[in-house]
Amino acid sequence: MPKRYRQQQAGSHSVAPMANAANHATSRAPRDQLDRPLGVLRLSLTARCNLACPYCLPDGVEPPGLLTLAQRLRVIEAAVALGVSSLRLTGGEPLLHAGLEELIAAVQPLRKQGLREIALTSNGALLSAERARALRAAGLDRVTLSLDGTTGAAVARMAGIGGSDPQGRERRGAALLAKVLAALEHARAAGFDPQQGELKLNAVIQHGANDDQLLPLAALARERGLELRLIEFMDVGNRNGWHPAAVLSAAAMVERIGARWPLEPLGRTAHGTASRWSYRDRSPEDGGAHLAVVASVSAPFCGDCNRLRVTADGIAYTCLFAAPGSGLDLRPWLQPDSPGVELREAIAARWSDRAARWSEERLEAWERGGPEGAVAAPAHAEMAYLGG
Repeated sequence: MPKRYRQQQAGSHSVAPMANAANHATSRAPRDQLDRPLGVLRLSLTARCNLACPYCLPDGVEPPGLLTLAQRLRVIEAAVALGVSSLRLTGGEPLLHAGLEELIAAVQPLRKQGLREIALTSNGALLSAERARALRAAGLDRVTLSLDGTTGAAVARMAGIGGSDPQGRERRGAALLAKVLAALEHARAAGFDPQQGELKLNAVIQHGANDDQLLPLAALARERGLELRLIEFMDVGNRNGWHPAAVLSAAAMVERIGARWPLEPLGRTAHGTASRWSYRDRSPEDGGAHLAVVASVSAPFCGDCNRLRVTADGIAYTCLFAAPGSGLDLRPWLQPDSPGVELREAIAARWSDRAARWSEERLEAWERGGPEGAVAAPAHAEMAYLGG
């Protein structure tokens, strides 16, 4: 069982305006069977990706029946009416979606209805200076880029760069590393301020694969003034070869980094995914003063999870660990003649039925001393399809 630590709780298209939408969201915001509110919509724009990271392993092709821009806007509008305040645009790789900037611009009117934040998660390989400026101009608030190593060899391994020539793989990994580092600076130059939490760096850490990159990644983030978010290797999907022994727990990550740079715990905000730490040798005004860990396996946060995921083809899932085919197809309520209220009611009903807490149930079985198979692991929908 991965080592656990206790998380600390801290305190054009356009969207048609809705009458009294803010009051509607407050009065009709659904709660699930565990009294968890709906607050975040993770909207996948594509299942395709330009990389083949082994912990994700995307299909490389789109599912049939992708949502149109108008349909995506209706989903977002309905979610905001039900209490969603944060929109996270994901994939696959969302920068492969040609209509990304148009979508971001089109949802801006929903800020008057309660939408507070629009964020993007990307591997960064396609983020040019021009694209970063266009995203900022369209109204994107925050971007998180992913980087799982600091050497060509490590990046190639964690990005799924193939080939029979090790030196060739390392060169391609080094080229990808350079692109991501450049993307971070493009985002910064476009106005995404790391000190305001508008630019962060994600890294998935897998024991025996890239845990040797832990300290180098922390050093890189500190040098570049970025918050590094370390993510445990998760059993999302069915083909990434996940096993508990491959999980380097958040506690172990914090211990290793804290031995090099002493840390002070800041806790986890309500409904947040990450527990945050501050470096004792940095003031809050300094760039790179914080570290975050996402402990989905060793210290899950199912108890206050408020995230709804909608795939690129319009299937709503209420858990990252959901079984394939268990989602709700929203497309019947996304036809041109379908009243918006019916879509809101369908989403609200699905959320109200939600009782999922898979990762917590598994951990509870482990803590009771049960074997790794004490909680039968269901088949999981693939990460690139669900939107991570």
